[in-house]
Amino acid sequence: MIPRPDASEHLPYYGKYVDLVPDGDLIQLLRTHLDETLALVRGLPEARGGHRYAAGKWSIREVLGHVIDTERIFAYRALRIARGDTTPLEGFDENAYAAASEADTRTLADLAEELEHVRLGNIALLRGLSHEALARRGTANGADVTVRALAWILAGHELHHRALLHERYLSGAPAPAAAAPVAAVG
Repeated sequence: MIPRPDASEHLPYYGKYVDLVPDGDLIQLLRTHLDETLALVRGLPEARGGHRYAAGKWSIREVLGHVIDTERIFAYRALRIARGDTTPLEGFDENAYAAASEADTRTLADLAEELEHVRLGNIALLRGLSHEALARRGTANGADVTVRALAWILAGHELHHRALLHERYLSGAPAPAAAAPVAAVG
């Protein structure tokens, strides 16, 4: 079990992601949430992949690319800190990453497959960490964070973006129950 982090283990900004994750076995939740996200993405017609809910907003494919990139970055941070690396880890510009990702040149199916592989790798990483490693603290994006907080943030970040896909991209399709508390975020 990966205990839920308390507010002292991450920046207040990330509380919105941690709060989206229901109580329970985080490893199982990561798997269940992945299956739900993959079902959503794989159920979309490919023609919807380029849809943007407003001018200047990311396409559905770019949202998926962002989720994949962020999964990798949070897992990389978790790995470095879990291994006792005390080097401060820099933040990243999500908009610059999205622009450089070329996600709109890929298919939804390809992005879904990559998300699945990345998440399964992250689950394996997290499953293999000791309680001591999960409690380790490091510096990421200029702030103190624990490995377990990064794991919960990773899970909540996916739920946040899945909710946005439902709310803003998929013509009012209902959001999943776990993501219902999400307020409109720009």
